[in-house]
Amino acid sequence: MESSPFELPISTAPLEHRERADARRNRERILCAVARLVDERGIDGVSMDEVAAEAGVGKGTLYRRFGDRWSLLRALIEEPERDFQNALIRGEPPLGPGAPAIERLRAFGAGLLALLERHARFVLAGDSVPTGRYRHPVYAFYRTHLGMLLRELLGDGTRTEYLVDALLAPLGPEPFLYQREVLGMSLEDMTEGWQALADAVVATATS
Repeated sequence: MESSPFELPISTAPLEHRERADARRNRERILCAVARLVDERGIDGVSMDEVAAEAGVGKGTLYRRFGDRWSLLRALIEEPERDFQNALIRGEPPLGPGAPAIERLRAFGAGLLALLERHARFVLAGDSVPTGRYRHPVYAFYRTHLGMLLRELLGDGTRTEYLVDALLAPLGPEPFLYQREVLGMSLEDMTEGWQALADAVVATATS
């Protein structure tokens, strides 16, 4: 049977493209909305319903895209964390490859503290359980990276494995917010303090 010359060819590509573009715009609108609300009210004062209203999307769209409040808050820091990881893997030295291990170690601490300066509250809110941070793939990545640097400096062994977590502990959102907001430390003070700790760990372990 011949098709009518007036029939339009059927193609799903333009529709699929529009749907993907709509999904991206909705995601950006939602993340901008939740960031604004958190700035105004604090993390504990923001509900999923309020985010949907602020973003101008239906509640169904919000829940389908993010599932729950924890996933929504985690999404706020996924891109900055991914950018930081990429810098560690393929960025310019000393953060990226090409610098001595001790310089990369110091740059790692400075870089992660700078990330926390902008996103510590979202990182903290994204930890759904007390040990959630340690089970998250991002922590595993940081642990692997720091472990690589420490093994180059100190050699392999149980002591090195312990020191990886010991150096990561001050770089969590809780100690960061305590030192920054309760003790009133500057970001520069905190960076210098962590780098001094890392230098002392390496010096003591190799003496």
